[in-house]
Amino acid sequence: MAFTQIDYETHGPIRVIRFNRPDKRNCIGPTTHLELVEAWTRFRDDQSALVAIITGAGDKAFCTGGDLEAGFDLVPSTADEIAAHDRGERPGILGPSRWTDIYKPVIAAVNGAAYAGGLEWACFADMRIAEEHASFGVTCRRWNIGLADGGSQRLPRIVGLGRAMELILTGKVISASEALTIGLANEVVPKGRSLERAMELAKFLCALPQPAMCADKEAAIRGYGQPLAEGLRIEAECFNRSIHQPETREGLRRFLERDHPDRRSDAPTKTPGLIRD
Repeated sequence: MAFTQIDYETHGPIRVIRFNRPDKRNCIGPTTHLELVEAWTRFRDDQSALVAIITGAGDKAFCTGGDLEAGFDLVPSTADEIAAHDRGERPGILGPSRWTDIYKPVIAAVNGAAYAGGLEWACFADMRIAEEHASFGVTCRRWNIGLADGGSQRLPRIVGLGRAMELILTGKVISASEALTIGLANEVVPKGRSLERAMELAKFLCALPQPAMCADKEAAIRGYGQPLAEGLRIEAECFNRSIHQPETREGLRRFLERDHPDRRSDAPTKTPGLIRD
């Protein structure tokens, strides 16, 4: 598929998936939906792709949700389509937003407005780097359009039910600084720097051993909301799958020989927040 409304960029093991409709504030229409499904399929299935970054073209919007000019073209309309959507057999309204099995790290570089479905795509990521002029809101509230791309489920998991309900029910728009305060944003950076900062973080993640990190993400995603005993069972399953990988033996060797990457003069990355005497 040739992309016309998104960009799919390869930077070594990092993939940048960019909403590219700046004249439409990067909103998602039927074509964008199909291109997003293709892009995320490529990332999920490509073993050489380790980290994905989501961002938007231009400096005004990350993504402002569904293209309302498309009317009902984005939503299931027949009885069969609605039944399939109810059963979870459709990827999402605005791309594959309902997928829950991408266990590689995903970072959102929020370079402007993240509204409605755009907020939902920001919540699809594991971490959100927001530019200082970015804003967030369930602005579809005023048009009687509900959340259908994970916002009612992911947002409460990120910021807690009380804060999420405030945003979901009122449709209020919050600034990047408030998003940081409530835990929606992980970091706020100057205008124009979110992608650069996300790339720095992605490079660090790529430099880490992958099996345990991806297994831990899987355990966290699958175990969230489960009874503790079931969550621990899932954790054990993921741990036992990763611990016997060759990367573990190499990690033990480096630990025993004090071959710590932070001690190398040529280390490409340093452990964030590491404190040494």
